[in-house]
Amino acid sequence: MIELRPRAFVLLAVLLVASGCAGKQRDLTAVGVSDKPGTGLPERPVTYVFDPLDERLVSSAAHRGKPTVLAFVTTGDIVGQAQIDYLVAMAKNDGAKVNYALIALHPRKEIVLVEAYISALKVEFPVALGDASAMGPGGPFGEISAVPTVVVLDGEGRIVWKHMGLAKAEELRGHMRSLR
Repeated sequence: MIELRPRAFVLLAVLLVASGCAGKQRDLTAVGVSDKPGTGLPERPVTYVFDPLDERLVSSAAHRGKPTVLAFVTTGDIVGQAQIDYLVAMAKNDGAKVNYALIALHPRKEIVLVEAYISALKVEFPVALGDASAMGPGGPFGEISAVPTVVVLDGEGRIVWKHMGLAKAEELRGHMRSLR
């Protein structure tokens, strides 16, 4: 039998409550689905503006001129954590050649949870909050029905690739090679 000390019990309780309050989870049945231009994705540059956590803008205007990788996640999703680990390593390698941004699908009232999450995962690139309008079929990236979802844009802001589910670094790099 496992004996929990009072301090360990409190920590466990806090973690369980935090994961329960981590925002609405999306249906993950579509994991592993990829789209390329010509398969319903817009072929024109997309326009987007998200609510940034700091002074670094997360918008189509701020990202023009360089390839951009956007990752849509929630804090309660372990697959999203793996996705962020890949992107953190890629961003360190790419430096200023590629824009990276994380879009946390949480309301502003959960900003403390998002800030703790990105701090724990050592995210150094811009992070913003996304709302329901960004996730629906009428949003700039089409419907985002699963987390994580990764979108790769060319320097003009056109969608090159959209993937629902975990996208490993090699796969992302494959879609980014022609953009440089």
